[in-house]
Amino acid sequence: MRKHWKLAAAAIALVACSDVDNSVKAQNAFTISPVATFREPWAMAFLPDGRLLITERRGALKLHSLESGQSVDVNGVPAVEYAGQGGLGDVVLHPDFASNGLVYLSYAESGEGSAAGAAVARAKLVQNDGRASLDALSVIWRQTPKVSGRGHYGHRIAFGPDGFLYISSGERQKFTPAQDMQQNLGKIVRLNDDGSVPADNPFAERGGVTAQIWSLGHRNPLGLAFDAQGQLWNVEMGPMGGDELNRVRRGANYGYPLVSNGSHYGGADIPDHDTRPDLAAPAVWWNPVISPSSLLFYSGDVFPQWRGNAFIGGLSSQSLVRIEFAADGSAREAQRFRMGERIRAVEQGPDGALWLLEDRGRLLRLTPPHG
Repeated sequence: MRKHWKLAAAAIALVACSDVDNSVKAQNAFTISPVATFREPWAMAFLPDGRLLITERRGALKLHSLESGQSVDVNGVPAVEYAGQGGLGDVVLHPDFASNGLVYLSYAESGEGSAAGAAVARAKLVQNDGRASLDALSVIWRQTPKVSGRGHYGHRIAFGPDGFLYISSGERQKFTPAQDMQQNLGKIVRLNDDGSVPADNPFAERGGVTAQIWSLGHRNPLGLAFDAQGQLWNVEMGPMGGDELNRVRRGANYGYPLVSNGSHYGGADIPDHDTRPDLAAPAVWWNPVISPSSLLFYSGDVFPQWRGNAFIGGLSSQSLVRIEFAADGSAREAQRFRMGERIRAVEQGPDGALWLLEDRGRLLRLTPPHG
């Protein structure tokens, strides 16, 4: 009965935070232009000259020219643990990339025996005679400890307007690490751009991996982004239900696995968020789930009516979800675009268009529908 009650409550909650009929076919809302195809792409980053870096989960980093339609392999990518949900993950540019050429990559790496964990490395992108490589690559962060299993790495990366580096770290399907302050699993961490720990982190005085922690109680955070006001948000997969969009605050505990608006696989109950007002509740939650993969705050001119909105890529929901924010800081699902494919990543291009990566490989450019 508890499980059915949660589903009913979710339906009521979604009606309250969304338009009742907010789902439309993407073809009716956008002009969708397929641009290129990649092999299991996971993330993308636009260079200042408009070219794209795209990660492929098996371990390839592509430098793609939109002008020529050609891609080249970037040499020097670290070895990745390609299994389960693991492989090459996120790619972001240093805020001063134009002057220092630094690129950050997240990936799954193997450990002793059957153990594995996420890592983040940085390197300088070097380009000569049509070739590209990563120079002076160094690993600046690792999930601690490495554990068995190949799921819930998280490992999205975002630079904040404060210049610090934020990394989402999944709890690796182990539940309790999300509340263990001696591990950085199930956390969002905050680092300097070289991987050292800022002195003003909320738990910096405790030292070790605890000092890295910015927030805790996360499950599988697969989207990480800042809004125009400099507020950090994350979107994460819930258990059986209970996907969450969270306003990420300094030192806050988001409750997993102590609370969730979903249930354990197999049907075992998890207390709802409202049973623990001392723990941070999500701004928006979904049950049935959308299986979020990525998060973007839109600031462009191509869709001026959506400036300040967030967009979430959906995997099992095969959708692009638009989030609106009220003056009081509350959020709601405003619209869901049915894409017909699992959406792995969403970015805003320098042209102001929305750019998507499908799990099956296509890079798409979304612009307003032709009149």
